[in-house]
Amino acid sequence: MKTISTVLLLLLGLVATPALAAKKPAEPLNVLLIAVDDCNTCLGCYGHPLVKTPNMDRLAARGIRFDRAYCQYPLCNPSRSSLLGGVRPDTTGIYNNQIRLRDVMPNIVTLPQLFINHGYYVARVGKLYHYGVPTDIGTSGLDDAPSWQEVINPRGRDKDLESDLINFTPQRGLGSALAWLAADGADAEQTDGKVADETIKLLEKHKSGPFFIAAGFYRPHVPDIATKKYFEWYPLDKVTLPQEPAEHMKNIPYAALTVQPPNYGLEEEKLRLFKRAYFASVSFVDAQVGKVLDALERLGLADKTVVVLFGDHGWLLGEHGQWQKSSLFEESARAPLIIALPKAETKGVCKRPVEFLDIYPTVADVCGLKAPTTVEGKSLRPLLQNPRAKWDKPAFTQVLRRDLKVPIMGYSVRTERWRYNEWDGDKAGAQLYDHDADPHEWNNLAKDPKYAQTISELKALLPKPVPLPAPPAKKKKKTG
Repeated sequence: MKTISTVLLLLLGLVATPALAAKKPAEPLNVLLIAVDDCNTCLGCYGHPLVKTPNMDRLAARGIRFDRAYCQYPLCNPSRSSLLGGVRPDTTGIYNNQIRLRDVMPNIVTLPQLFINHGYYVARVGKLYHYGVPTDIGTSGLDDAPSWQEVINPRGRDKDLESDLINFTPQRGLGSALAWLAADGADAEQTDGKVADETIKLLEKHKSGPFFIAAGFYRPHVPDIATKKYFEWYPLDKVTLPQEPAEHMKNIPYAALTVQPPNYGLEEEKLRLFKRAYFASVSFVDAQVGKVLDALERLGLADKTVVVLFGDHGWLLGEHGQWQKSSLFEESARAPLIIALPKAETKGVCKRPVEFLDIYPTVADVCGLKAPTTVEGKSLRPLLQNPRAKWDKPAFTQVLRRDLKVPIMGYSVRTERWRYNEWDGDKAGAQLYDHDADPHEWNNLAKDPKYAQTISELKALLPKPVPLPAPPAKKKKKTG
């Protein structure tokens, strides 16, 4: 029984094999964690033909770009709580943007806290745990105080320009509206420009190390605000919407569609204008990332620092008529993940499916620290050494749909070839996509009897659903 238990723990990634056990480097490595809010894989290094991201591209060129990296929940707070806590959303019970991680797991040792416990200087600038954007810019939002020794909450002129925004969906709050602005002024005046500058100051002050410094950028989260020069990089006639077979929508379960009517019912020109703003915001953030990477090199820290860059989840830009996140489609669940080790001998692209849950044990492992046994991810160290190494661990994403008559959970499993989604244990529908033949997820094979065996195998991989949280109590209307 002991042998069987050990095997199960290994499969879950909760213990390390002797060959991959945390090994202390000759001198402590620094960590620079870079979070880019609501950033999908529309990046140059991910092969996008239009979007310009030279700085993220150069980071990818000196490390490993994970081509199939998936968030555990496509919404800011559940994703970030899972990533920084090292546990799944079903473990935290966090499925919305209102619950603080420490309130539900008071004894958790988070990723940055682990480094505090090992004598590192640990700080954050900007959004790492959840902030409501733009409402909470300049505050600590749902931050976790034990995770940091120092926090900086920049606030730029973009927070003061909200009355100037162009909003194509005024019925929605600014945190989820297709709203944008081509801003006057310099990059350094924007909140993300200040994130970069404050991060650089911390690097300069603590260059003797060891440090764990996290920089959380706010864009391209809506409202998409970038200085005007980045809009000039994207002529509107070059910005197009997805061209999809119309009939494919008939085979998508209603529960899978968060935007109804498709495209919010907006005309094509407005959608293209907004999409240009999203691209401009991505390039704007890329320039700020570049300033931080330049400082790392100028200070002689690049060869002593593990750099991890990620988007907290993906973002739909019209695929299947959908926009934003909170979806189990590929463009929502998949997000950028780049890990650059100092003096890395191996560089390139990894096509194995990995989870953001794996970031915690990976960073701990390469820095020679032991992650807590409660961490549910698996170190990506074998893939950092060999991107083609054997890897049979699938990636899981989930999302709770509260806006239906009865709240239901959707679960998704992603292997190298397949994506399989179940809504309410398939009672509200299922989706099966063969990514070898159908990378855009246009052909739902879930009802095709030829794939019954494939579905059975993928279904067996899905986690066992947990009881859903009770819906918020309705407030009684005041009378009189």
